[in-house]
Amino acid sequence: MEQRQFAKALRQNMTDAERLLWRHLRAHRLDGEKFRRQQPLGPYIVDFVHFGARLIVEADGGQHGGAVDEVRDAWLRRQGFRVLRFWNKEILQQTDAVLTAIWAATGSALTRTLAAGADYSIQEDET
Repeated sequence: MEQRQFAKALRQNMTDAERLLWRHLRAHRLDGEKFRRQQPLGPYIVDFVHFGARLIVEADGGQHGGAVDEVRDAWLRRQGFRVLRFWNKEILQQTDAVLTAIWAATGSALTRTLAAGADYSIQEDET
């Protein structure tokens, strides 16, 4: 099956955890941030991606982990992405904590703080 068709099939057959997460990430619902789901990226299809923040979110079930995911994550990091992985059980049982971690990783909190006028300049020691 061609990669785009496979991604479409994955979108149509999401796990309960993926569906729950997508309900919160879709349509700019997470503080106006734009995510895409089941997105082809190089040789891989990632669960969720925020291109502006260079952030990938993976919902992991029992089939994940090990050397295959390590190789995949290393390739994604070389492309400039950060990868957050959450177990399906975490997404289903600790949804608010997962969403908070994703929101923090998008940089929204820092952007809003800087826009509010906070000064984060680095002070040099004058010795």
